[in-house]
Amino acid sequence: MSFFSFKSKLAVVLVPAAVSLALDLSTKGLIKANLTDFSIIRVNDFLNLVLTYNSGVAFSLLAGSGAVQGLKMAALAVLAMIPLIWFYRMTKPQDKLTLISLGLIIGGALGNLHDRLRYNGVVDFLDFHLGDKHWPTFNGADIFVCLGAGMLLVFNVFKKEPKSTKATKSPKATKSPKWKEDLSRPEKSGPRLGPKQKRP
Repeated sequence: MSFFSFKSKLAVVLVPAAVSLALDLSTKGLIKANLTDFSIIRVNDFLNLVLTYNSGVAFSLLAGSGAVQGLKMAALAVLAMIPLIWFYRMTKPQDKLTLISLGLIIGGALGNLHDRLRYNGVVDFLDFHLGDKHWPTFNGADIFVCLGAGMLLVFNVFKKEPKSTKATKSPKATKSPKWKEDLSRPEKSGPRLGPKQKRP
């Protein structure tokens, strides 16, 4: 891989990663500036804006409490970057959709890692519900991670290899020169004569 193709490949990952990270941190900053802990803003019949801190993974899974839990989740987030780096190294520069997907996952993961290190928990604020049934609260970073993972699944697991359109050409039969054909023909000879027989 040349230096320029390496830069192009890295840029395809860094741009969506930077955009998703900036959107995630900016929306969290707006929520923190306008809401207090566990306060609620009703947007419509299906969505509330709240301010909560999640010490678990996405959608409040494995939630716990305490500084140790926060450090565990931060270490887990760092370890999760290892397969992403491997996936990046194995991806070809022309496979831009896969690289964009990796960028979205990395940007979302960095946004949540920032919260764990700064607040000892991830800032969640999107509360979707149907009546009194609430989906676990989440944030923009969770959306970017899920979106990137879904794109990776679609673009790689279900990707069909393009069929080759080149028809296989059979080698042309080359005609042997006439002198070779003459050599390959057996010589014509008359019938064999006995020892006492003479040719006429």
